[in-house]
Amino acid sequence: MDRRLIQVPLRAPATTSSVRRIRWLLLAGILIVLVIAALLLRTEIETSRLQARYLSELGREIHFTVADGPSDTARFPMAGGPYDRRLGYASLPTFERRLADRGFSITAQVRESSEMTSMADHGLFLPYEEKDQAGLQLFDATGIPLYLARYPERIYNGFEAIPPVIVNALLFIEDRNLLDADQPNLNPAINWRRLSRALYDQGVRMFVRNQPSPGGSTLATQIEKFRHSPGGRTATPTEKLRQIASASVRAYLGGPETLLARRQIVVSYLNTVPLAAQPGVGEIAGIGDGLAIWYGRDFDDVNRLLSAPEHADTLGAQAVAFKQLLSLIIAQRAPSYFLRRDNAALEQLTDSYVRLLATNGIISTSLRDATLMVHLDLKHAMPIHPEASFVTRKAINALRTDLLNTLGVASFYDLDRLDLSVHATLDDPVQQAVSERLARATTPEGAKAAGLYGFEMLRAKDDPSRIAFSFTLFERSNGANLVRVQTDSVNQPFDVNEGARLNLGSTAKLRTLITYLQIVSELHARYAPMSTEDLRHIRPDRQDVLTRWALDYLSHTSDRSLRAMLNAAVERKYSASTGETFFTGGGAQTFTNFDATDNGSILTVHRAFQHSVNLVFVRLMRDIVRYEMIQTAGPSSQWLGDPAVRGKYLMRFAEQESRVYEHRFYAKYHGMTPDEALAALLRDVRKSPPKIATVLRSVAPDASETWFDAQMRAALKGTPATWLTPEDLAKLYAKYGIDRFNLNDRGYIASVHPLELWTVNYLRDHPDATEADVQTASRDARVTAYSWLFKTRYHATQDRRIRHMVELQAYEEIGASWRALGYPFAAITPSYAAAIGASGDRPAALAQLIGIVAGEGVAVPARSLTTLEFAQNTPYETHFAYAPAGGQAVLSPEIVEVVHGLLRDVVIGGTAKRLADGVPISNGRVLGVYGKTGTGDQRFNVFSREHRLIESRKVNRTATFVFGIGNRFFGALTAYVHAPYAARYDFTSAMAVQLLKSLAPVLQPLLDTDAAQVSNRSLDGFRGNTVVAGARVGGHKIGHSQPAKINNKINRLQINERHRHPDFCPSTRTQIKCISVARQKIGEKRLRTLPWIEYGFNSASRFRS
Repeated sequence: MDRRLIQVPLRAPATTSSVRRIRWLLLAGILIVLVIAALLLRTEIETSRLQARYLSELGREIHFTVADGPSDTARFPMAGGPYDRRLGYASLPTFERRLADRGFSITAQVRESSEMTSMADHGLFLPYEEKDQAGLQLFDATGIPLYLARYPERIYNGFEAIPPVIVNALLFIEDRNLLDADQPNLNPAINWRRLSRALYDQGVRMFVRNQPSPGGSTLATQIEKFRHSPGGRTATPTEKLRQIASASVRAYLGGPETLLARRQIVVSYLNTVPLAAQPGVGEIAGIGDGLAIWYGRDFDDVNRLLSAPEHADTLGAQAVAFKQLLSLIIAQRAPSYFLRRDNAALEQLTDSYVRLLATNGIISTSLRDATLMVHLDLKHAMPIHPEASFVTRKAINALRTDLLNTLGVASFYDLDRLDLSVHATLDDPVQQAVSERLARATTPEGAKAAGLYGFEMLRAKDDPSRIAFSFTLFERSNGANLVRVQTDSVNQPFDVNEGARLNLGSTAKLRTLITYLQIVSELHARYAPMSTEDLRHIRPDRQDVLTRWALDYLSHTSDRSLRAMLNAAVERKYSASTGETFFTGGGAQTFTNFDATDNGSILTVHRAFQHSVNLVFVRLMRDIVRYEMIQTAGPSSQWLGDPAVRGKYLMRFAEQESRVYEHRFYAKYHGMTPDEALAALLRDVRKSPPKIATVLRSVAPDASETWFDAQMRAALKGTPATWLTPEDLAKLYAKYGIDRFNLNDRGYIASVHPLELWTVNYLRDHPDATEADVQTASRDARVTAYSWLFKTRYHATQDRRIRHMVELQAYEEIGASWRALGYPFAAITPSYAAAIGASGDRPAALAQLIGIVAGEGVAVPARSLTTLEFAQNTPYETHFAYAPAGGQAVLSPEIVEVVHGLLRDVVIGGTAKRLADGVPISNGRVLGVYGKTGTGDQRFNVFSREHRLIESRKVNRTATFVFGIGNRFFGALTAYVHAPYAARYDFTSAMAVQLLKSLAPVLQPLLDTDAAQVSNRSLDGFRGNTVVAGARVGGHKIGHSQPAKINNKINRLQINERHRHPDFCPSTRTQIKCISVARQKIGEKRLRTLPWIEYGFNSASRFRS
């Protein structure tokens, strides 16, 4: 049965009402939350309490410390802004690599907290109390300041130092609520009103291009921008957020209350705001430097005026100071535009702000009116600084240069702005004392006090003011040669020690002697192991004197030790005669001895070194060169007898010499007009028709006969050939064309070098050609010009050229051996005269050489820097110290012993005997001295065609003493005078020795440090290091007791015996023999009372070869 379904109606009205009620409740809740959030946000915007709480807690976790060794937590601003780059923080990883390559290691480095490293890893600028002022600081070895660079130079040292009117003006323009004392927790990084306005304007600008968009930056974010953002700019919205976040964290480092931090923001802003740049000054930062550079104002004077109450008497000066300072605050918006390009716009904008400041009560109306009357007058010229003495700055500049090269910094400008403290090796008190003594020595009174007037020094009427004195002193310590003193008396940038190539005379004999002994050592290593029978079968080249001597010596000696052979080598004899002409350096040369009484002598190398006899060393250098010729090119029969080898050397000679001539002719004629070049060439040609015609036809082969006739008549004017007929000229024109004679023949006819004819012709057609172009284009001409040389009839001429080329190879080898011992130049002068100073040298390089001798043959680097401390009190702090890695042995101990003995003999009885008694130090003690003297007399000589000397002009004169003192100290002292004053003086190296002697009292504080080490090294007494009065040696005190007298007596016996028999007791090499002589003279019993002798007996093996 069907039933209808009963439909129960739903309660729709009630349900709908409930849903509506819920929705309203939710909406009301949301509105309440939004209102609460808005109230909280408003409160936070006004008070910054939540930010202060969170960020100050974070700030407590942000810290760093410095600990020993390198750090694995340090973070550096790799893409740093101008501040980070200027102070060197961004470059520290690069500096670390360069310093490591130069022997420095990290001794201490910063350890950052995990929160700080996390901030860096998330891209924020590291928060710490940044420096407003930093720069390079140099200290001497004792911690005395040498140099201080501060950038910016003028700053406010605190908030209280800023005139209130400046603070108020700055806040009015940039951030009016920054110093609101009623908001102790205010975040200075965000000004919400300015930020929201900036965001609105940026949004509108997307649709309206002309919409102005002032920035939303605060002083805090501006500082972050111009210090740390790349390029000092806000390139993206992300960069702006980074600035805000970084500034916010930095503001709360000191806790939730930020008033002190906000005051510091004002100080930092005024101290470091960028204010464009100026030529000769560079970047200008800070109000203080800006006032000084842009307006020429004294910073302290400006602050004094603006801090004083307004007064009618000072109102005008206050108005000027206020407007100038205010203009710089305004100019920071576009510094280059306002300060360099449009000063009028800056003045107009400044006046507008002056009115606004008065309207808002920041300044008085009287100051406003006075300020508006002021005209801004910016200065765009480099300020003139008072010149400091170059003498006082030279050592400092040498240190800065060393630092510049070590760090790879581009300039002193960049170096001086690094946040870096450096300790150097210089001893400033001694440096200043020596500098003063050298300066006094350039006065007659000071020279007399130093004892510089006398035999072989200054004559009675000589004026020492034209003489420059230089002094360098090193100390060998812990694997390095430390520069203790480096100074000269030249009040110019020129540095005598390291900045010149000077003829230092016989000091070159030291380099020559060492090269000689190295060759002897090489020969010993090659032949000493052979039997006498094998040695007899060796046939050395007839020119190789040294090899022939070595074979003869080893064949007849019973002692084949290296030391014995070196001893014998320095006793080889040479003639000191001046009667020989030497073919060297591509020409014939003659030489003289300083002392004419040596001219007829036959002297040993030992004695010639001791008394500085030139001709012995010229002949020794000849033997060295000939030895190297054989070593580099083979036997002379090979390069003189083999046609193929001869051809190779002749071609090399032609190429080399022709390039020299081409360089000379290009330098002479480049830049001249064709007519000027032709006139210059004709001036040196004899006025003969064939010669003139040949020159004209070679220089301008395509010129017309009319031009040729005119030039011929002009060139021959005033000579018998003036009246040449047109027919004669026509014949000359035809006869001397380039098709009639080759280049060589035309050069012969004209008596002009063929390449000179070719060069003038080429430059006539190619006036803009470079020298490289000319050298390339002249290749065929250069080959043609020397074609005569390859003809067989010139066999003797060929031999001379071949010998010259092989000789040049030999000099290259000698130069390489010199450079290995610190010679500072790429090549030596290819002449025997290099042995007596013609190749030039530098005092500092000579000091390094004797330092190798002092260091027992080990070359160690010279160091002027010991520690570098970067970024102190920052999260980038890193300390470096020099860590010697050990030196390189470049001379054998045997060579060093021989050289040391000869150097000591120079002082005991040779050219430096003024210091034979040593250098006195405290308590009556004396340090021994050893060294080599040298007198340089560089002249410019002019000879006639007949090789007759027609002019001899002194170019410069030098007197040098390169020395060692005691165990650790060595250096060089040089006197130098240049033309035209050099001709007035005849001083010798005796003056340098005497000046060093006079410096002993001021060197004593340094030398005293050597005494303790010397006193425990008795055997070094034989090497010039004896402490001979008052020192304790081997537990015994040597004073005025009888043993000390016996000690002195034995020293005298050594000297006397050495003069009678040079082989007997040459200083260090045969000390046992010296002792045996002493035993015979004074007896065994008394001999053993001497502690140094007793030590010698107990350690006799040290003396034996």
